[in-house]
Amino acid sequence: MTEENRPPVCDYEGSDYQTRFWEKGGRAYEDGCEALALKHLLPKGGNLMLELGAGAGRNTPRYAGFDRVVLLDYSRTQLQQAQEKLGRSKRYIYVSADIYRLPFVDGLFDTATMIRVLHHMADAPAALRQVRDALRPGAVFILEYANKRNLKAILRYALRRQTWNPFAPEPVEFAPLNFDFHPRSVRTCLAGLDFSIERTLTVSHFRVGFLKRNIPPGILVWLDSLLQWTGALFQYTPSVFVRARVVGESDSLARLDDILSYFKCPKCGFSPLGKHSGHLTCSSCGTEWPIEDGIYNFKD
Repeated sequence: MTEENRPPVCDYEGSDYQTRFWEKGGRAYEDGCEALALKHLLPKGGNLMLELGAGAGRNTPRYAGFDRVVLLDYSRTQLQQAQEKLGRSKRYIYVSADIYRLPFVDGLFDTATMIRVLHHMADAPAALRQVRDALRPGAVFILEYANKRNLKAILRYALRRQTWNPFAPEPVEFAPLNFDFHPRSVRTCLAGLDFSIERTLTVSHFRVGFLKRNIPPGILVWLDSLLQWTGALFQYTPSVFVRARVVGESDSLARLDDILSYFKCPKCGFSPLGKHSGHLTCSSCGTEWPIEDGIYNFKD
């Protein structure tokens, strides 16, 4: 992907998103539903996991069964918040990079998650192709996406209160760099990238302001747990979780002690990178990628 055709990126640099949206935004119900979905979909454990769009590390503690977790986000300030929460143990690697140009060698990870991230992708197939390249055969990929064919959108369309058709296959950009996707289109895209879908869960069945204001979030999460399995039959909720697996037999695992072997130059694709004076260096194109306060910075 060249600089000329690289899609725009949604940048949360300097944002108080974690505090404003999650901690003070009345999202305990949504957070609980997502925790439940992850509990059902995650492998019990693994070697090396990639958390795409990790932000301030809201979901990272839920990946306790993995030996090492790479937290990737475009925003360095979000990763700094994750560092403050999780610490700087060898178990966590913090990487600032563009999902459209991932800085990892092919076939590195045995698991990846991408939650509340795809809805910011102007070119979702290109982003998912990058994820696929970073996963080894047999790897598990857990994807959450915003569903355009949700009941609220269908009702609004029927009442002529919105112009876009929730049944049309193409994504809809309802706000700048905020996209909803049709479930069939997501399934088709994953299949085209050699992912086999193993399970689908529908999430946030009760994401209605009146219900959230009047019913404790724990009760709503419990009710949601009774319905998430229906995702195997139909998808009409605002959020959908998919567990997919890369087609092929699992191969050898990455060496956890050799972090430098994880990376390639996102500009030219060369690996391995060297390390010198607080930078990773590409001997092919000459680009230097700084390591700043414990964060590998591939953001350009």
